[in-house]
Amino acid sequence: MNHPQIAMLKISFKASWLAMILAIISLQACSKNTNTATPIPPVVVLPPPVSTEVPQININATTAKEIILDMGTGFNLGNTFESNFASNPPILASVKPIIDTYYNAGMRHIRIPVTWMQGYTNNIADGNGMINPTHPRLLELKAIIEYALAKKMYVEINAHHEHWLKDFYDGSAGFDNKFKTLWTGIANYFKDQPKQLIFDVLNEPEGKMGQWSSPGNPLPTDPSAIALTRQILKVDYDAIRATGGNNSTRIIMIEPNGQGNQGQIEEVFSAKANLPGGGNDAYIAIQVHSYDPWAFCGQTGANSAFPGNSTFTSAIQKVASHSAIIDVPVNYGEFGVGRTSGNERNTDLVRGYYRLMKQTIIAQKMSCTVWDDKGWFGLTSLTGSTPTFSNNIVPFMMNP
Repeated sequence: MNHPQIAMLKISFKASWLAMILAIISLQACSKNTNTATPIPPVVVLPPPVSTEVPQININATTAKEIILDMGTGFNLGNTFESNFASNPPILASVKPIIDTYYNAGMRHIRIPVTWMQGYTNNIADGNGMINPTHPRLLELKAIIEYALAKKMYVEINAHHEHWLKDFYDGSAGFDNKFKTLWTGIANYFKDQPKQLIFDVLNEPEGKMGQWSSPGNPLPTDPSAIALTRQILKVDYDAIRATGGNNSTRIIMIEPNGQGNQGQIEEVFSAKANLPGGGNDAYIAIQVHSYDPWAFCGQTGANSAFPGNSTFTSAIQKVASHSAIIDVPVNYGEFGVGRTSGNERNTDLVRGYYRLMKQTIIAQKMSCTVWDDKGWFGLTSLTGSTPTFSNNIVPFMMNP
């Protein structure tokens, strides 16, 4: 049915409905235009703040495995206590800045080579191995050790240039008793020092204990040389442990012959039973050294003799594999490149060697201690009273 009023109502309703739709569209358009004019800023994800926390050692580390892993990278305080034994003692004030410089570079351990008896006169111990507890050099050594320990660093001391023993050792009681007396005195003197102080009983066994290219001495692979090496290491291991106290569980490091050569670890310590304590001491570690190949690493070497990265990495991995077999941790106590002259050390090739050695050793869960003698193998130099790193080797090495 078509009623005129109903028709007019339908028309009016349609018009109102259309007007409402247009209003909604208009509002949406305005809203879009507003969003375009003032867009919502994107979410910015800020990077985490750079940590300024100084890395610290793990004071809970106790066993050799734990401490070797915690030591990380360190340095040798060379030509300080192992040489010039008749000279005046070094001044602590001159050594502290060197320790601080390495510490600020991220290193957390220091190896201090010490000559105790060689030459006897004016040295810390006499011809019978008795140390002088009031000797100025010993007091200086103690002060430097305690300074580094206070900075929460590991400190290692050894018996370094003791050629009176190494060049003439025959396994007799006379030699054994002298060296036993020496280490008994050292161990008692430092007995109360914390576990972060480490003993390395004999640096680079050589001479009669086996040495490369040395007429009159056996090769390091000679069974008699290996037997003598094992014997003297056990003599001093036993002497240290017998002093008791903190020395009952202090970390003791032992080195293979052939000047501590990394390749001799399998010869001298072929099985756990070859170690002092029969391999049952959780507080014993092995230290090895590497200047291989000498044609590149030695002070008379040349950069042209660089053998390629794999020569170094494969040797380190071989040491790590043997470490795992005998279940004894390893520290690389010396490595480096020296030159008597020229500017070959100030090259990316040499800097790359140091970084490669450090990174490979650490990756194999061993610790490393770079050699710094302030000379041919020097890594630091003094500008006035402030030590700086020579040839940018250490910063390059420590850079991840």
